[in-house]
This record gives sequence, C-alpha cells and structure tokens, in this order.
Amino acid sequence: MSVQNDKYRLPLNVKPTHYDVTVWTDLEKLSFGGSVKISLDVLEDTSAFTLNSNKLELGTASLNSDGNEQLQSGHTIDTDMQRVTFNFPTILPAGSSVQLKIPFNAPLGSSMTGYYKAAWEKDGKTAHYSLTQFEPTDARAAFPSWDEPALKATYAITMISRAENVNLSNMPAISEEPYKHDFVDTLGGAPLSKDSEWKITRFATTPPMSSYIVAFASGPFVHLEEKVHLPLSNKTIPLRIYSTPDVIHQAAFALDVAVRVLPIYETVFEVEYPLPKLDTLVAADFDAGAMENWGLITGRTTALLLDPARADVHAKKNVAYTQSHEVAHMFGNITTMAWWDSLFLNEAFATLMGEVIIITIFTSRRIFPEWRPDSEFISDHLQSALALDAKLSSHPIEVECPDANHINQIFDALSYSKGASVLRMLSDYIGEDKFLKGVSIYLKRHQFSNTVTNDLFSAISEATPGVDAVQLMDNWITKIGFPVITVTENESGIHLRQDRFIESGVVEPKDNETVWSVPLSIVSEKNGQKIVDKTAMLEDREKNIALDTSRPFKLNSGTVGVYRVSYTPERLAKIAAEATKENSIFTLEDRMGILYDVTALSKAGLAKLSDTLTVIELWSNEKEHLVWSSISQTLLSLLVTFWEHPKIVENLRALIRSLFVPIVKRLGYEYPPDEPIDITELRTLAISMSVSGEDQGVINELKSRFSHYVQTGDRSRIPADLQSVIFRSAVRFGGAEEYEAVVKIQETPKTPTERLTAMTATQDQALLDKTFSYILTKSRDQDIIYYFRGLQGNNFSRRQLAGFFKTNYDLACFSRAIQLHFLIGVYLVSSSFSGMSSKADCEDVESFFKDKDNSKYSMALAQTLEGIRTRIIYIERSSDDLAGWLQKWEKRTKL
Repeated sequence: MSVQNDKYRLPLNVKPTHYDVTVWTDLEKLSFGGSVKISLDVLEDTSAFTLNSNKLELGTASLNSDGNEQLQSGHTIDTDMQRVTFNFPTILPAGSSVQLKIPFNAPLGSSMTGYYKAAWEKDGKTAHYSLTQFEPTDARAAFPSWDEPALKATYAITMISRAENVNLSNMPAISEEPYKHDFVDTLGGAPLSKDSEWKITRFATTPPMSSYIVAFASGPFVHLEEKVHLPLSNKTIPLRIYSTPDVIHQAAFALDVAVRVLPIYETVFEVEYPLPKLDTLVAADFDAGAMENWGLITGRTTALLLDPARADVHAKKNVAYTQSHEVAHMFGNITTMAWWDSLFLNEAFATLMGEVIIITIFTSRRIFPEWRPDSEFISDHLQSALALDAKLSSHPIEVECPDANHINQIFDALSYSKGASVLRMLSDYIGEDKFLKGVSIYLKRHQFSNTVTNDLFSAISEATPGVDAVQLMDNWITKIGFPVITVTENESGIHLRQDRFIESGVVEPKDNETVWSVPLSIVSEKNGQKIVDKTAMLEDREKNIALDTSRPFKLNSGTVGVYRVSYTPERLAKIAAEATKENSIFTLEDRMGILYDVTALSKAGLAKLSDTLTVIELWSNEKEHLVWSSISQTLLSLLVTFWEHPKIVENLRALIRSLFVPIVKRLGYEYPPDEPIDITELRTLAISMSVSGEDQGVINELKSRFSHYVQTGDRSRIPADLQSVIFRSAVRFGGAEEYEAVVKIQETPKTPTERLTAMTATQDQALLDKTFSYILTKSRDQDIIYYFRGLQGNNFSRRQLAGFFKTNYDLACFSRAIQLHFLIGVYLVSSSFSGMSSKADCEDVESFFKDKDNSKYSMALAQTLEGIRTRIIYIERSSDDLAGWLQKWEKRTKL
C-alpha cells in the first residue's frame, strides 16, 4: 500500500479524509498565507508524512492524535517532485486517525496557476484580485495537500480578506464576520495590516472531491443572480455570475445559459445536482478557456462575456458552448478519473454532452433553433482531432502521463475532441438513449469516487444488451491513430480494407498493426428510399459487403465515424455529383465529410489534390454555410501550404474570388434583424474569404466603413459580425493611420471581442516591428497566443515570427509563458513554426531546440516538426497537379 508503481506518485501510507483550509489574502501586498489542517487515516505504521507542496514557505508542522500533539522533528523538500516530507518523533500506528497542521505563506504571483493575482483597470489604475487554477497539479501551490485526483476528501474553506472584498469558494458561505484576531504563527506569514478592516468568511463543507477542482477567490466582485428549480431534486438553488464591476453588464448571457442547461442535465443524467449553488467567476487573466471547479466555474473574459448589442454569432456560440461544457462537468465531477491518463473521461464527456447533446436539446426548445451543434462538431472537433491524430507523433486518448510535464501536454485535441468523437460514434452506433442511460448508471455507481475508462464502457454495455462496449472501444482509446477505409467495388458489392491513416502517406508496417472495430453506417438507396445500415461493422483488416453499387451509396453516414474513407476517383465523382442534387440521400454532414476526407487524402497522396478542387468547383452553387466553411478551410490551408509559390497563390486567390464574391454580391453587407443564422454566418464567411482572395471591391468597402468609424466615432457601419474582418482589412491594406487606430481601440476595448490583435495583419515592416515590440511590452500573458496565431496567418510575418520566437526565447515574458503557464507555452511553440515548409526550415527548428529543455512542450515540438516534414512532402508531391488544375481552371473561366 505504501508505495505506488512509479516514483511520481505519493506514498499511500496515509489517506486524507478532510481538509480545513484557512487562507488570508492581502491584495495590497500581493501575498497570501494561512494554515491547513488535514484529517488523515493512518494505513501503515509511520512517523513520516509525504505530501505535495510547491513554492510555499512552510511553517512548523504539528501532529495531533487523540489529543496528543507533537511538533515535527524535521522536514525535507523535494523541489523537483514538488513534495515535502515531515518527520515526527513518534510512530503513529496503522488504524489511527490524526490531524496534520501546516502553516504556509507565499506571494501572489502572475503565473495563472495555483493561487494567483489577476489585474484589472479601476479608475485608470491597475488593481488586483485573486483566484485559483489548480488543474491539473497546482493545488499544491496554494496549500500543502495530497494533490492527486484519486485522493478525494472533503474541504472546509475559510477565507480572511479586507472587509470590502467578496470571497468565493466551491460551497456557499455559512458565516461572515469582522476579523479582529492578531495572528502570526497560527496562519503563517506576517500580521495583517491594522490600518484596514478585515473579515472572515467560512464556507460549508464540500462533498468528497479531488483537489484539482477546489477553488477560492477574493476581490471587488459584483454579481448577477437567477434562481433555478431543479426537476429531479425538486429544490431551487441560486445561480450567480461574478466579475469586476466594469464588465458585469456583459455577463447576463452566460448566466442565462447556465440557468437553462442545469435542469436539462438533471433530467438527462437522472442524477441530482449535488451542490446547493453554482457560481461562475469571470477572470481578466486566465490561461485556459474555462475551468470546472465544482460549484465555482472560472473562465476568461472572451469565453464568458458578451455585449448583446455588439455580439456576433460566433461570440454567442462560444459563450454558450463554453458554459454548457463547464456545467456538464458539474455532474462529471461526481465521478472523476483515478489518474490523469484517463483525462478524456472528464473532457471528452463534457465536450460531447456540453457542446453537442445538451446544446441540441437547448436549441430544440427554441432558444437558438437554427444552431446546428451536431453539424458544427464535425468542423470544430472531429476534424481537429483527425488532423492531430494523423501524425506519427500523436498519442492515444488514454496515454501514460507520470508527471506534471506530461499531464499538461495532454490537454489537447485528442483528450477533448478525439475523445468526444469516439463517444459520439459509440452513441450513434448504439443509440443516444442507451448511451445516456449508460452514463447515468456510471455516475450513480461511482458517485463521489474515482474511475478508470472501462468503468464507463461497462456501464454503457449494461445499458445496451448485446453490445460489449469495453471490447468495441478498446483500440479507439488505447491505441494511437485511426483508420482510413479503402473502398473498391466488385460484382457482389464493395470490398473494404482498413489501414492506419498517416498525414504524410508514409506508413511503415510497424505503424499499421492496429485493427479497429469500425461502425460503417452505410447510407444507400433502395426503391427510392434512403436506407442507413448502422449495424454494419468492420472488425477485421478486410471484408466484403453485399451492396447494390448501381445506386448511390456512401460510408460514414452523417460523418459520425472517426475515420477517413477513400473511394476510387470514379466513385468519388459520382458521390460528389449526387450530393449536389436537391433531394440527395447525402446530408449536409455527409457533404462536409466528403470534402474533409478528400482534402486529407490528397495531402497524404491517397488522392490527387486536383480531385479536391474538382469537388469544390462542382459544389459552387452550395447553399449551406457549413459546407462553405469546409470549402474555405480547404482553400485557406492551400494558401498557407503553398505560400512561397507566387503563381499558385495568385491563382488560388482568383479561385477564391470566383467562389465567394458572388455570395457577397447576393447577400450584401447589412445584417437584418431576425434573419436566419446560417445566412448571417455565410455572409460573414463570404466577405472574409473575399478579403483573403484580395477582391478590391470588397476591400474598398471594408476600408470605407473603418474610415467612417475612425473619423466620426459612429459604429453603425461596422456590424458586430464584420468587426474583426473590417479591422484586419484596414490594417492589412492600410498604413500607419489605420494601424494606430486599431491599437487605440484594442487598448480601451468596450467588449472582449475588441481585443482583436488586428495589428498582426500589417504588411509594413516598421509596423510589424511595432507589433513585435507591443507583444513584449504590453500584451497580457494570456493574449500572447492570439498575436502569434495572427502573425502565423500573415504571409508577410510568418517567417519573421519564427525568428522573433528564437530571438526572445530567454526573455522573461517568453520563459514565463513557456515554463510556468498551464497551456500557453505549448501553443507558442506550435504557432511559431507550424507554417514553415522547407527542409532548411526544418533543420533550423531542429537545431534551435537541440539544446533546449523541451520537457514542457516535447509533444508540441514533435508534432510541429512532423507537420513541417509532411508539408515538404506534400508540396513536392502536389505542386504540379495543383498548378495544372489551376491553369486549366483559369483558361476555362476566361473562355
């Protein structure tokens, strides 16, 4: 019991059962401290207690057993392992119960991890508040703890702060009163200032929970509140959203989403929401998008705020999906993973439930009836998952992650998006009702405990007689990659073969050993009727299936499967042509999947790139925004890939203009109220793509609108949905005047979406140098990634961005972002180099990182390098084919 299997895990000679955590926060001195009293069950005779602590100054620990107290005889700190071991004079026998008390204090840092400070502007001056971000391994940076998810305990939080501040935690406050005691030793650190009034806030005790979802915050918060009646528990609880006073008016929408979805979750899961309240706190400085602290959701401004008068469709969807995702976690937190290798149990679950299933119910109740969350999932999650998992440097959904450096790196498209995609595929195969019943069984059976992957699939199997979900899903969860199904036709039907799909097309036998259980979901036509066979399964390497190939057919109906499908060029042409018909058996989701597949296959050399462009040209009369969005992603990726081939770029821009400018002319630039959302999004996309195609008429219109705004202050000609493209176009095709105007707007934003980083679009070297300087001197750490992504998308700045990263790698702001923050460092590495496309680039990147400690971003670096190598092969393989197709297209269109 006392030693776990690897050195990164804590000893199990004792087990925590309850924490009394008292924390004082001084927002003027930017420091905190306190004491933690931990109730422990002693499982083996011991006089040593090893737990996690990171960057805390620790006082003298004491141990109380049956009223007998002893002070530590000494302690040792392991900085690398983030642990402290306290030794005591007397051995405690197995079976005894003890209380370990430890004083601590530390500065409030700005790493956006642990207990940290966030900045906001109050009356023109910088002010601060404090909050926590513990996932995955940073509760130990706020108070000494057994900081592993399986070591659940109850928590009673007490906070001491200046009287004017609001204190928040997972549970509701049960008392609040003035604090007059002069403390030094009992709570750690220096005495609190007698020049201020202080208060003490005590919170109710939590249910058993993992340390990473404990949370507390202190600051000048204000809130909005709604009451919600929960149908299963038949109780009414308060839902609140907190922020600083300057932005609280933009928080109502996120609160409304929580109010609407929380009762739906109770009904769907058949599980009572276990807490007496649910709060959300909006933070100005926040590393991730949002965090599912139990009863106290936290998140960044762009994820939770919007101004109803200035919000575009994308912003509304982002807030709704984010909030619904985090509320899903409020039920997922009832049953959390035993270790971080099963992270997908948390995140895939919340992604599928929060962003697809519940939002679909949400929209079906006519709140946003035209939203298409299940269709958008294909582009937002499935394709990003397949893109990453097509790399040899990918990792399985369930991946070994012994230490914090590994754990942080798996918060990626595989844990979230691929995990959600395989759950969506399973749900589609067995039926959503059975899937949800299985989830309900899982949550009830493992309430307030920890689980491993097979616990979920066992529960789903129980809800689905005849289906062994454990066996069915095993390779999808434990093996790297996914298959491409190659379809050939014979006299009796079709012959199928599955092989691992690799983005470069180069597959060694050792990388092609996995055989997946693949739900085929074949859509076909019989007697004029559409038929979808969801029982068909490919469980072997190869298989024949009887099918009438004289009629239209397609695998992966609805693009639910986590795989690619490769048809012969002749069959692909027939499918693409059939998909354009008015009453085709192929749906919007099918058309999206067809295009995504042929694009990926052409990159891998399994189809010609010209096949992709032929499909796009064939679909030039498409009406659906989401298909046009798929087309735009394909064309933009080609612009980025072939960015150093001027003639190809010129012809691609001409193709883009031919496709999207007619849509702009048809839809115009105005956004009538109450028009269908699909039209709104299509108009925005068409205008944006016309700018990418450098259509002078569209550019002039956008520049005129920006100029009118700058000269008059009248925003009436800048619709919310066009704000971003107008600002970027003004900078890209303007000069210093436009650049300085967007800088001014960005520095005094009225809404979160006005932090647009439009300055990254400049084509002027002097202005680009100003942008680089701005990043180093004025950007918030959390916003650096937005600048990098903008610069990466700009042909003029792409190569300079790589040089900027290398030159400034050791500067404080970069090293802090790379070494301290939860996610930002990983994204900086990939964003800086992902657009490189030559052998010299690849060698340069390899050389630069050769002597660097890449332990915190090793996965991102490997994936980035593989992406460069794949791009090199892609360009060599497809340049002539692409150039040839574009030349023929140019001649055809000029006839």
